[in-house]
Amino acid sequence: MPRPLIGITTSDRKSQLAWCFDWFAVWRHGGKPLRLSPSRPLPEHLDGLIIGGGDDIQAQLYGGEVQLDVRLDPARDELELSLLNRFIPQNTPVLGICRGAQLINVHLGGTLDPDIYTTHEGLKRRRTVLPRKTVDIAGDSQLYQLLGVTWCRVNSLHHQAVNQAGKGIKIVARDRDGLVQGIESEAHDFLIGVQWHPEWLIFNRPQQRLISALVGAAQQGRERISR
Repeated sequence: MPRPLIGITTSDRKSQLAWCFDWFAVWRHGGKPLRLSPSRPLPEHLDGLIIGGGDDIQAQLYGGEVQLDVRLDPARDELELSLLNRFIPQNTPVLGICRGAQLINVHLGGTLDPDIYTTHEGLKRRRTVLPRKTVDIAGDSQLYQLLGVTWCRVNSLHHQAVNQAGKGIKIVARDRDGLVQGIESEAHDFLIGVQWHPEWLIFNRPQQRLISALVGAAQQGRERISR
């Protein structure tokens, strides 16, 4: 059986090093990674989809206050929203990473906190690919079942976060400051978003189980279609 095709969204300007981590995270668990960006042609079919990390999401998409000092990528917003609109109804496994989790929430009608450091007074600034933040995970969640832990240490590269959950979205993880760190759909088999970057935590077994689970779900879907 061929490897399941996993689309991974990026910006056109993403560094090659960052893409290598995306590629390796999927390949090591049996998937065939495919880079998706605004300038690249879209495939006719995907077995799984990762909405990756990157720039801020346009405030008008969720009714937020416009921030003047942030970097946006409207073409990427449009691409990812169209992908979610196409693949979620097909029950394609989807994992949102960092801005990807936020975009899933926005796509389903939720809102974002546009700048956590403005809205949460005294919040300690963390920006690191190392696991320096503690996240608690709901014990009755799919995310808990996949990671196998009720808490974990994760990296932190964001200044936006999920605020109000979208339709059918359940908040299943928060950090010790109370910020949303994990969401999942109650209406789909595999539609999960995490605020951290598991692809950078290559020696962390719970985080690798999450990516492995996405690839496994994509493989199962591929096998059902081929029967």
